[in-house]
Amino acid sequence: MRWFTALLGVAILAAVAAVVLVLPRDGEKAADGRTPIASSVPARTPSTPAPKAEFTDPCGTFDTAMPTPYAVTGYWLIPTVDHCTWRRQFAAIHRLGGDTVIRIGWGLQARRVDDEGRVLDKNGEEVDPRYEPCVEDGLPCEAAAERDLQAANPGNRVSWTFVYRTDEAFGPGLFRCPEFERKIPIGKTVFYRLLVNEDGSDDPTCDNIRAKGRGYHVILIAAAEKDSLTELLDLGDQFGVKVFPALPLAPRDPALQSRAAKQGTNTLTTLTRRILQDYGDRFGDRASLGGFYQPFEVQMRDMRYSGSSDPEEAKKDHPTLRVYASQHEIVEQEMPGRPILVSPYLDARKRLSFSATPQEVARGFEALARTGVGIIAPQDSRGTGKVGLFWPDERDEKVDERLRPVVGEADNGTAYHGSTRDYYREMSAARDRMAEQGYNVQLWANVEAFEPSKGEPCEVRTGDRGRTDKKRLDAAVTQAGRYVSKIVSYMWSDFYTCGSPPLSEEITRDWNRPIPVDAVRRPRDIQDGVEIRGYNMPMGAKVTLTWEGQETPKVVEVAGVNLNPPPPNQPARMETAWIPFDWTQVPPGQWVEVEVAAPDGRAAAEALHVRVAL
Repeated sequence: MRWFTALLGVAILAAVAAVVLVLPRDGEKAADGRTPIASSVPARTPSTPAPKAEFTDPCGTFDTAMPTPYAVTGYWLIPTVDHCTWRRQFAAIHRLGGDTVIRIGWGLQARRVDDEGRVLDKNGEEVDPRYEPCVEDGLPCEAAAERDLQAANPGNRVSWTFVYRTDEAFGPGLFRCPEFERKIPIGKTVFYRLLVNEDGSDDPTCDNIRAKGRGYHVILIAAAEKDSLTELLDLGDQFGVKVFPALPLAPRDPALQSRAAKQGTNTLTTLTRRILQDYGDRFGDRASLGGFYQPFEVQMRDMRYSGSSDPEEAKKDHPTLRVYASQHEIVEQEMPGRPILVSPYLDARKRLSFSATPQEVARGFEALARTGVGIIAPQDSRGTGKVGLFWPDERDEKVDERLRPVVGEADNGTAYHGSTRDYYREMSAARDRMAEQGYNVQLWANVEAFEPSKGEPCEVRTGDRGRTDKKRLDAAVTQAGRYVSKIVSYMWSDFYTCGSPPLSEEITRDWNRPIPVDAVRRPRDIQDGVEIRGYNMPMGAKVTLTWEGQETPKVVEVAGVNLNPPPPNQPARMETAWIPFDWTQVPPGQWVEVEVAAPDGRAAAEALHVRVAL
């Protein structure tokens, strides 16, 4: 999912004026001119399977209760060979209130073959041991495919070979022409041999293979005996969790690895169509199939995608977004109603030419929406250090110590174009603009559960990056939570499960600590006051308001909970708490810190920073 060092770029250096959170009177818009409303996928829809109480299987007995629901409700998972691990992961995710699982996937790759037809590794140097066992009639599978094609018509030829690996198993819906395409079991690996017309067309029958000589691409898939997606969807049904399997990852441009290769688009489109048609046959009515994950990662920045059929206009479109659109069109055709989720990354570092301002990112959001995605879940990029968590009145403060290996000894305003909150605010405005144009795309937040600095790595595959702590995760939720409809996180395995105690256990122990995300001025009857929106703010909670020049902080107890429902389309489990407070005692334009503490005294990890409009 993540290519941490992907570089894209245009040089744009802009100073972003601090955009403040202003507490409006009831019925008025906030200082940014918008009402803080976001689109959403609810935690439970009529089509979502209700979890069963308890069940037993060879992996053990697991309770499907949800005792410690947290603000994060979706997680990425890495494939595993231990199928009982799937069960343990779903159970643990569900206990924390998770209702969404997103699969990491694999890429389609163009490969060279040697003189015997054996598939070489990605460097084209050695025979790839993953595909070497695929043999038919004593011939490597690629050579056997070419033999069969030329027997049907001497003018047929194999012009290119692609490989794809997966832990899934497919049904007959994968094949167009079973006479020339086939399933090849070799030991515990099941190979699938597909033939794709060089020009990108996908014939419904075998007739053209004999009728005229053409060039073909061979796709050799190394798959599994037992289908992992069936298992995941079964678990989703059991736990009431939506599963987002990954689409095949596009081949990368050899000249610029951060971009999708145009040359492989036709083959990728055909493979996607075949897989989606097979899914439709087998999983078309499965409530736990939530949609599909587009795993090719892009930087969120000013990008262009018009979708124009005019070749000259199309040349101006971002090449990766053109590949996106081709693949997304297939999903809409074959599995309509299942949204595509994409999770681009942000980069706010001022010193880099390819970074982007919040406004440029908003334009990128609009371009992405035009490719047919249904959910855009931008990485908050705090884990990589590419964006910081800070408020407008903290721009002159030093960056978090854990970010200094990435941006150096700098203050927030010098290091970054803006904070996480600035970026999500601008993207939420872009979402609303696209909705007016008929693009009903949702905005989620992908909060990164790791740290950029060297320390305690979780696994070899995570490099130097190690898990974060719940306090920092809570702060990330506070920063993004006002503008998005759902919080998801990269990734459960390994960042929530490594360390002592692991992050998942930290959350279990502290799941009901308050997390405020927003505040609006809201009088009740004749009393002035403030409504705070967030998580875990019951009666008995205390709110402390502090501003410069104040003699002593003002402490007010929550006087009402959920007196008004949160604005529509907010994340699941969002609550409101109301306190009486006379805002006229605060000097105009003054920043106020709003801290929320639970009845037992546990304070929220992050205070809201607000300014009052009188």
